[in-house]
Amino acid sequence: MRLWKFLKSVVTEMKIVVWPSAKQNRTDTITVFGTAIFFTIFLGAVDWIVQFLLMKL
Repeated sequence: MRLWKFLKSVVTEMKIVVWPSAKQNRTDTITVFGTAIFFTIFLGAVDWIVQFLLMKL
């Protein structure tokens, strides 16, 4: 009985949800990939600089 009530409430809530558009999904995906690439390059550069400085000691 509880399961049925739960499933009904899930269906009710899913009807209320406003899903993002394809354009919004594309924008968010590009933002995530861009941020990931930026931090990969940034942390790689910091690692390279630290290694370089430690070799000079």
